[in-house]
Amino acid sequence: MRTYCLTVTCPSRRGIVAAISTSLAEQGCNITDSSQFDDTETGRFFMRVSVVPETGTDLDQLHQSLQPAAAEFDMDYAFHDEAVRMKVVIMVSRFGHCLNDLLYRWRIGALPIDIVAVVSNHMDYQKVVVNHDIPFHCIKVTKVNKPEAEARIMAVVTETGAELIVLARYMQVLSDAMCRQMSGRIINIHHSFLPSFKGANPYRQAYQRGVKLIGATSHYVTADLDEGPIIEQDTIRVTHAQSPEDYVSLGRDVESQVLARAIHAHIHRRVFLNGNRTVVFPASPGSYASERMG
Repeated sequence: MRTYCLTVTCPSRRGIVAAISTSLAEQGCNITDSSQFDDTETGRFFMRVSVVPETGTDLDQLHQSLQPAAAEFDMDYAFHDEAVRMKVVIMVSRFGHCLNDLLYRWRIGALPIDIVAVVSNHMDYQKVVVNHDIPFHCIKVTKVNKPEAEARIMAVVTETGAELIVLARYMQVLSDAMCRQMSGRIINIHHSFLPSFKGANPYRQAYQRGVKLIGATSHYVTADLDEGPIIEQDTIRVTHAQSPEDYVSLGRDVESQVLARAIHAHIHRRVFLNGNRTVVFPASPGSYASERMG
């Protein structure tokens, strides 16, 4: 039996949950998981619901049945079949830890996505990607050819039907035009030192300052570099005994985990944009289960 996901955002007011629940019940749906948040500062309401249509109701019927309530409460809503995997393009440069981690999670089913292409401005990971039967595109980027290169990248996105771009340590700044075109559909990973430690070798800067926590941040990409809405963050403790090289190794582990968790939240429709911030609901039961162990 299929499970559908309903996502809702609208102005906050009394009766929204009752209207949604009533509509779903009338269509023979059993609610198996539900999360909601009422932002009192912005006056916005957010909700994610997993439902099982026990009487065979399909997505079109569910969509039509909710339209009266959606009109009444000015809802922005969507139904999704949770069995349909999101198509993803991964972009990488010369740091391969996040790419390799994502490929492993994808291979064992821990990240239920379809990786439809990997794009890089270097050839370092061509063999790794091709060995996974994934198309690899090497698109060199220079100051002169940047518009042409981004057009080729977007052609890959369009041709594959990709719904999400993941920057797995892709060391090129995307143009404002590309960021706007893919707003809310590009996820990046970086060390959490920004903006405190900008520029070259942030881990050495952190080491020289004697920091006790290093970490990583995953966020949506916007035209404001590294200032997009944050999806996921984590840290790890370090001591005076660690070297700058230790910082780099420990940081890579955190980066890989944070990026994977951010992607997991996005593909399960758990992330809602809320101005410059995000609302991120907890994972549904069973959504972390892998198809196989290795």
